[in-house]
Order: sequence, then C-alpha cells, then structure tokens
Amino acid sequence: MPGLLLDTLKGTNGSRRPLWLMRQAGRYLPEYRALRAEKGGFLALVYDCEAAAEVTLQPIDRFGFDGAILFSDILIVPYAMGQDLQFLAGEGPHLSPRLADAALASLEMVPERLTPIYRTVQLCVERLDDTKTMLGFAGSPWTVATYMVNGEGSRDQHAAREMAYGDPAAFKAIIDGIADVTVEYLVGQARAGAEAVQLFDSWSGSLAPDEFERWVIAPNAAITARFKQQCPGVPVIGFPKGAGEKLAAYARETGVDAVGVDETVDPVWAARELPANMPVQGNLDPLLLLSGGKRMTDRAKFVLDCFADRPHVFNLGHGIGKETPIAHVEDLLATVRKWSR
Repeated sequence: MPGLLLDTLKGTNGSRRPLWLMRQAGRYLPEYRALRAEKGGFLALVYDCEAAAEVTLQPIDRFGFDGAILFSDILIVPYAMGQDLQFLAGEGPHLSPRLADAALASLEMVPERLTPIYRTVQLCVERLDDTKTMLGFAGSPWTVATYMVNGEGSRDQHAAREMAYGDPAAFKAIIDGIADVTVEYLVGQARAGAEAVQLFDSWSGSLAPDEFERWVIAPNAAITARFKQQCPGVPVIGFPKGAGEKLAAYARETGVDAVGVDETVDPVWAARELPANMPVQGNLDPLLLLSGGKRMTDRAKFVLDCFADRPHVFNLGHGIGKETPIAHVEDLLATVRKWSR
C-alpha cells in the first residue's frame, strides 16, 4: 500500500499533510556528523553503500518523516561523465577539468560511478517501512552545467551564462549530455526502488525568461518525458529554485507531476497561479526553522492553509541549515501533524 507522500504526489488530497525536508540527512544531525567523521569525508560516505543507506534513514528513524531522500549529491552526474570531483574542507565541491577550458568531448564516461548509488537505493528500500516513500533525485541540466563549466559553485553563474550567450551550440551540447546521463541515472534509481524522483534546479533563478525557457524548461521537459517512457507511474517533482513567476510556466510546460516552491514565492500566489490540482511542495523558509518559536509555527500553519485545497507536501523552501536545532524540527513536525483540513 503506497505511503501518504506517494499518494499525495499522485494527486490525492488527504486530511493529513506528508512531510519531509530537503537535506534532512545532513549536518544538523549529530549521528550524521559522527558517521561522516568516521568515514573520512563526504564522497567516501556517498560511495559506502551501507553507510549512505544508514544516513538516508537517520532522519526517518529520528523523526518519522514521510519520505526518505537518497543521500548523494547532484554532482555525481558530472563525476560519472568523467570530470574529477573533490569536496575540499571549507571550499565546497571542485570539478576538473573545467568545461570553460576543456571540451565536453575530452571527457570519458565512467558508468561504474553510478552503480553504487543504485545499491544504496536498494538497501534503503529493503529497510523502509511500507508507509514511507523512497525518493531519488538528480540535478537539472542548467544547475549541473554551472558547476561543470566553472569547476565550482559561483554566486552569479557567470561562466555558464557567458558560454550560453557566447557559444550556445557548445553549451547546448553540455546540457544535452547532462540530460542523457540524468535520464539514465533517474531510471536506474527508479529500477532500484525509488518511488518518486526530484529534479533540483538550484540556480534557475539566475536566468532571464527566454534563457529560462531554453535552459530550464526545455531540458527538464525532455528528461521528464524520457523518464516517464521508461518508468511510468513514478512521479517527478520539479524544483526550479528562484524561478519566481516563471514557476507557473515551468509547472505547465515541463510535464512534472509536482512542483517545489521556494521560500521567496508567496504561497497565496502559488495556490492561485499553479495548475489546478497539481501537487505542490514547500515552502517554509529554512531560516525560520533555524529561528524556531511561534513565528515559525504560525508561518507553517499559514503555508498549510494556503495549500489546503490541493495536494500538498510540506517541505522547506530549500535545504535545512546545518545549525538548525533538533527541537525546532520536532516543533515543526508536531505542527504539521496536528494540522487537518
């Protein structure tokens, strides 16, 4: 019997709201910090299937969230495409060679870098209660390309935007290459047992409307269509962070089953402008969860009320912060669990 989260993603609007949090398996949990220190770093933890499954399930064991999201990273795709990936202390991820300096054709696919991720999904599914939903994920092509081109994160995605304007053919080849591997990656996760998948487009907000159509909507629509051909019945959640009013076009045109809403979007607007009956996910500000207290719980109730007339998955507007107190998560969970239509 499908869990509450999966039912909601398929369009059921029940009396209780499912809840999970982006980055719920992470540094705010003492058990995560202990295991990461034991394994010697982030990437080592991702590729230790037993440990990665344990991390994936830690927030389920502690809080009983309705969904478990795979513990991994969006940069596994460029790593599998042949770039070297390192997570340096205090600096974040580094990819080499930078595609601002090297051609995509110089990379050689390393498919075995995807295989352990599928095993992690299998282990999680074996251990999850039937009432919980296993979520897979990948980064969307635009966001992944910003890292591949620049070699690391940046505030304004300058290198990728410059290439997209200056050499659109070369940039499209990168986007298309990412899309091909992303379809394979998501299909692999679904065949390993993921019951729904999410596409993270964390940097979509840096694009003008016409560029958003070209580099966000079109590639995500292609991925979604190809994924659904191979995995019918597995819902796709699209999360174009920072899209603002472009979110409505994204929801209409990409073919995703549900859409994630970040904290900058007015939930009143989202409830009015997004396609009727489309499941929505979001959108409490992670900083409100960090602060806690009545203002946080009042806002959570407001979000719940705004989306009362459609299927809604309660979540944050982005990932939970590493300094967030456990008690605040427990308060949020209690607030959402008590709410009913």
